[in-house]
Amino acid sequence: MVKIGDYNKLEVKRETSFGFFLDGKTNNSNDDILLHNRLLGKNKINIGDTVDAFIYIDSEGRRTATLIPPKAKIDEVAYLKVVSHTKIGSFIDIGLQKDILVPFKAKTYDLEKGNRYLFYIYLDKTGRIAATTDIDMHLTTDHEYNVGDNVEGVVYGFQTNNSAMICVDNKYAGVILHNEYFTDLKIGDNLNLNVIKIYEDEKLGLSPRQGRKEELDSLEVSIMNYLEGADGHMRFNDKSTPEEISTVFNSSKKNFKRALGVLMKKELITQDETGTHLK
Repeated sequence: MVKIGDYNKLEVKRETSFGFFLDGKTNNSNDDILLHNRLLGKNKINIGDTVDAFIYIDSEGRRTATLIPPKAKIDEVAYLKVVSHTKIGSFIDIGLQKDILVPFKAKTYDLEKGNRYLFYIYLDKTGRIAATTDIDMHLTTDHEYNVGDNVEGVVYGFQTNNSAMICVDNKYAGVILHNEYFTDLKIGDNLNLNVIKIYEDEKLGLSPRQGRKEELDSLEVSIMNYLEGADGHMRFNDKSTPEEISTVFNSSKKNFKRALGVLMKKELITQDETGTHLK
């Protein structure tokens, strides 16, 4: 049986001027599957060869083969671009000749044309490849990451407390707690992250922030630049609110206070009730 939306090892049965026909696995030559010349890629094939072909349903409802690998197959999560919106849903580029439908009912948030998001690829009731943004149940925590590892992850939603739901490497479930990020995150953002915790259920605890030393170094520079651009004075000090510090310096109050302490030890700044001053 030929599996739609996946790779199949099929025998090349015959050749025509426009391509080859592959064994359709029904013992009926009328069901053989066209592999058009333009979908051979760089492959050279002959009658009798066995090829690993990706099979999908074309715009005319026919089974079609390609040797050019698409960007994803069914039962996978992939980071794909939205290319159009229609009355029946949105379409995404999966690397095939026809774009893939994301039905309205399969969207859990609004999609913006030209942006990339995470999609789970599946077969709809008609046997065509389709996609949904509802990926959570298709992620796993069966990973081999350790605390301190650097990973790449994509935002695919937010919890009620604004913690960001992250998919790592298109497969693994993770989270950035709301107090671990200080800039606006959007669904679809692709982030470079550090593993800072592994929870009891093996979900990855992640942070976009640098290690403490690197963050303090960059904070010191940010504070000095701010002071130099403000005639040597700013109203912010270690009594400022966490919200102000997060907005202006993209930092937690804890690390902001540490950075101020380092700069004072270096005798570069002073503090009083009115704020912070260059020496």
